[in-house]
Amino acid sequence: MDRVLNGAGRASAEQRARAFAGGGLSPPLDALIGKVADSPAQVTEADLAAAKASGCTEDQLFELVVCAAVGRSARLYDAGLVALAEATAEGRPDHAT
Repeated sequence: MDRVLNGAGRASAEQRARAFAGGGLSPPLDALIGKVADSPAQVTEADLAAAKASGCTEDQLFELVVCAAVGRSARLYDAGLVALAEATAEGRPDHAT
């Protein structure tokens, strides 16, 4: 994650951090990143074209899309760990011993 967020790249570190978090970028980048994070199957060529027309290069878009996907994966992984810890916590009435 550190390399995705802080490594060398064409998109700024601030843009990558915002994409990783799932939003907070200017339109239409924010719409694209939101779709990548929440419903990636809904991303269209028009979304990419609009983001590119806003002044982003293809390299920048690629980096931001990767950051959004990695950020979403990290949040899901962390939520899974929390759920697992809660489900297996000692002292819970439904905990198998």
